[in-house]
Amino acid sequence: MNKREGEACPRKNSDSASDRDGNANSSSPVIAAFKVFQQELDTKHDKYERLVKISRDVTIDSKRSIFLLHRVTSVPDAEDVLKEAEVKLDGVRQKIGQIAEELRGEDIYQFHRAFTPGIQEYVEAVSFLHYIRHRSLISLEEINASLVFMKEEKGGAETPLGAQVLTFQVTPSDYLLGVADLTGELMRLCISSVGNGDMDTPFQVSQFLRQIHDGFAYIGNTGPYEVSKKLHVLRQSLGKVEDACYALRVRGSEIPKHMLADVFSSRTALREPEEGMV
Repeated sequence: MNKREGEACPRKNSDSASDRDGNANSSSPVIAAFKVFQQELDTKHDKYERLVKISRDVTIDSKRSIFLLHRVTSVPDAEDVLKEAEVKLDGVRQKIGQIAEELRGEDIYQFHRAFTPGIQEYVEAVSFLHYIRHRSLISLEEINASLVFMKEEKGGAETPLGAQVLTFQVTPSDYLLGVADLTGELMRLCISSVGNGDMDTPFQVSQFLRQIHDGFAYIGNTGPYEVSKKLHVLRQSLGKVEDACYALRVRGSEIPKHMLADVFSSRTALREPEEGMV
């Protein structure tokens, strides 16, 4: 009996000691500081996840706008397609306004990786629309000028306090990467234009892609590290367009117009394995 009672005493002592430590820890300034850190990290992670979801929606809607814009080569009235694409891009801009709302008062570069895929896709879509309309490259300033939003502020009793201006600034790196992706869409536009009997667009696209390639070559290794990856795809797109222009100029009179697109597709399929081997 005495032995069992002796064994029970250390347990009681250890339990009472842990209770004292718990009471002391609850009032410890160190524990209180770490609870604050926990709340800040949880808030940041929640905001990051919301931005990822919004960016995913921006990416999906921007891709749909690009798919729609490719119809301009096969419809009798291209202006209707362009207006419909503009409406879709207005909806994308509203989603970017949600990103601007989430980033209000925050350091944009802490959350940049969360929304950069959607912004790059938006730059690609809006620059594609601008090229079809004006046959030129939209500038970073023009893109940012359209990303200004009015946000209604409300008081405690749901009374409006006035409108607040929110702006979203596309970073130069996102702009460059979006323009690099644009080259692939221009290559597809070139091939589909030839299939519909348009012999002028391939030469216009070829000249435009050369200018973009020269610009990226001028940047070299001083730009974002992703640029070097997309520069290879840019060169592939330029090579395919130049190949199409060569076939049009040299063999255009020999091949019926309705067969030109098939000829370009077969030449492209032959070209891609050769590039992969290099």
